Amino acid sequence: MKGFHERNVALKCSSKTAIDSSPSPGTGSEPGPSDSKFSKSSVWSNFFASAFSIFDTYSESSACEKKAPLGKNNGWTAAVKRVVFGGSMRRIHERVLGPSKIGISSSTSDIWLLGVCYRISKEQSSGVVDATNGLAAFKQDFSSRILMTYRKGFDAIGDTRITSDVSWGCMLRSSQMLVAQALLFHQLGRSWRKPLQKPFDQAYIEILHQFGDSEASVFSIHNLVQAGKIYGLAAGSWVGPYAMCRSWESLARCKREENDEHQLLPMAIYVVSGDEDGERGGAPVVCIEDASRRCLEFSRCQADWTPILLLVPLVLGLDKVNPRYIPSLQATFTFPQCLGILGGKPGTSTYIVGVQDENVFYLDPHEVQPVVNLSWDNLEADTSSYHCDTIRHIPLDSIDPSLAIGFLCREKDDFDDFCSRAYKLADESNGAPLFTVAQTHCFFKSISHGDTLADTDEAREDDSVGVVPLGNADGCTHEGDWQLL
Repeated sequence: MKGFHERNVALKCSSKTAIDSSPSPGTGSEPGPSDSKFSKSSVWSNFFASAFSIFDTYSESSACEKKAPLGKNNGWTAAVKRVVFGGSMRRIHERVLGPSKIGISSSTSDIWLLGVCYRISKEQSSGVVDATNGLAAFKQDFSSRILMTYRKGFDAIGDTRITSDVSWGCMLRSSQMLVAQALLFHQLGRSWRKPLQKPFDQAYIEILHQFGDSEASVFSIHNLVQAGKIYGLAAGSWVGPYAMCRSWESLARCKREENDEHQLLPMAIYVVSGDEDGERGGAPVVCIEDASRRCLEFSRCQADWTPILLLVPLVLGLDKVNPRYIPSLQATFTFPQCLGILGGKPGTSTYIVGVQDENVFYLDPHEVQPVVNLSWDNLEADTSSYHCDTIRHIPLDSIDPSLAIGFLCREKDDFDDFCSRAYKLADESNGAPLFTVAQTHCFFKSISHGDTLADTDEAREDDSVGVVPLGNADGCTHEGDWQLL
């Protein structure tokens, strides 16, 4: 981690843009309504999304409806639909928002992919063969990550007639990728790679089945939209990282209540957020007591600890990421618990999975594919649409400042290791931590948090709390222990 900070020391001095730790539900990868100015790319992105989404809003008319005669307008409509549903959609995104680069740069620096390091430098290896093996291993790992993309032709969402998420579902798809990776790591381990031969692993097929595009699939876009309504999720509309994280928390809770006997998501979810709307400006705090309480609740008091998924929504600047945070963002990919970042350019969410120097590698949900609903027991299924061999990268400093980071701690020792790394990362941040770690809350120092549970009128236990730094046994904060940015 220290190496990232040393290579980026020149970036740390600049702007004093505040960190907004808990954006409102409407804030996201796309600019929010409170922004005074829209970037050129965001305006164009909104234009194209609005123009094209109309063609996805309605399913085919029923046979009893009278068909209008074909004319020039119908031909124009069909032509634009072919653009939206074809490969041209990606080209439009790239022309409006700027192209990403494909492949791996000529750099010989190490690549970090979700907590795994791939050494590319020939000087550090025993020769060309080892460096080549590092690249091959990275490519195999990258192509084994689960990809979720736009789909067309699925059952209508809720009481709408929307049968595709083209132009509006990229944040939902990015979040599905992150959670799918968490399930994959939990059930098959970080070292799992997609087999070259069939039959596939039962657990792998079951994970893909859970993300099918129908209400019957527990983590489908249909169920996400339903669970996230109170956070602004709606079919046909964009959503930001904060609302997306809360929606997963809500979905997991609802499904747990519906299925008392079987945990469909075998891990607790802890959304680590800061003060209400970030008005106080502090970095969000991973509270060890809160994490332990969530594990206890998840197990229904049957176990002191369970696997836990940490989701940390952040706003790291106004129009762009404050350069002070770049080294820390890079360093998170070295954590063994790393699940990557929900983020991208304004208006276009991607799933960022790796880093090399100043560039980040990502999986792109903007490819339009026909709907696929896999049977949970079909071990011979074609899963090629859930993986990607094309490696894309963009400069880290070009991503939208509104993002969310994910971490999976499978055991208590794993969580303790995460806390140790996070505490060290915050200590090396020169006063600009992404988030901090605390053992407990300091109740006599009241800070109002605006979050409430989705399905209850009761206030959360930690709605008005203060924080203490990790290791402070007397439960009180001291001046200089943590900093308001």
